[in-house]
Amino acid sequence: MRDLDEFTVTDETLSQMANTPNPRFKEIADAAVRHLHAFARDVNLTPEEWIQGIQFMTAVGQACTPLRQEFILLSDVLGLSAVVNALHDKKARELGSQSSLLGPFFREGVELTPAGTQIVEKPTVPEIVVYGKVTGNDGAPIPNALVQVWQTSERGHYDLQERNGESMDMRGTFLTDADGNYHFRTVRPLGYSIPMDGPVGAMVFAQKRHGMRPSHIHCLIGAEGHRELVTALYFGDDPYIDSDTVFGVSESLVVDSKEDPNSPIPGLRAVHYDFRLAKAAPGESGRVGADPTKLMKAAE
Repeated sequence: MRDLDEFTVTDETLSQMANTPNPRFKEIADAAVRHLHAFARDVNLTPEEWIQGIQFMTAVGQACTPLRQEFILLSDVLGLSAVVNALHDKKARELGSQSSLLGPFFREGVELTPAGTQIVEKPTVPEIVVYGKVTGNDGAPIPNALVQVWQTSERGHYDLQERNGESMDMRGTFLTDADGNYHFRTVRPLGYSIPMDGPVGAMVFAQKRHGMRPSHIHCLIGAEGHRELVTALYFGDDPYIDSDTVFGVSESLVVDSKEDPNSPIPGLRAVHYDFRLAKAAPGESGRVGADPTKLMKAAE
């Protein structure tokens, strides 16, 4: 038996974990211990601050419900989701369109609807059309690709916020046609503040950050044999386009709605965007995040 100090306790912890049978789990757990211990030493963490941190993480967990995933929000505002996305893209055999964050508001189970459907149940502002093609990196169109989209309303809220999850709105699921084409009608979503009424919002407020996300439409696109694409289209004239609080914007994803003679629905301002899907490795997924309902069920 030996007395442990702030350095030797790290070695002892790793020693006790040395027989972990799963090599990847061991790699991750060992690194987490090393970095957490180094973090505590680096900032000379006090017992009071340690307790405050535990209280914060407890509050984050308590804020999670089937309609709200506070831990995904925390990961987003700390830039961790963006880091995981970037690492995932770096491992790809090839890259298609730029990825972005799935975010905490994705929902599964949206019914398949015909091309051109209006995804907003009761729009109160002028409609726009979003259209384009889904292709491979070689430019060949991909028929029957599944295109899932979701966004805020013109008031800046998701259906989970406006309807408490009782019904779905501002969401659509479509299949591309034989030439890889997709299109749907919607309204220009309003940029919005992340939820500021929980522990993550309190942290963002304490850091003097604005907490705003620029106007965007989420997209989740998949096709057999291709890497699932999680991304979003960001409206370039939004005042927060250069300071997204969850670091999701890339230049290649910035769009605008404008008069377009090639629009499949004449008379509506249009956003034209073509998505490219990369070839997938066996069993590969492109998601960072999940339907909050599924996460809560998994924890039960």
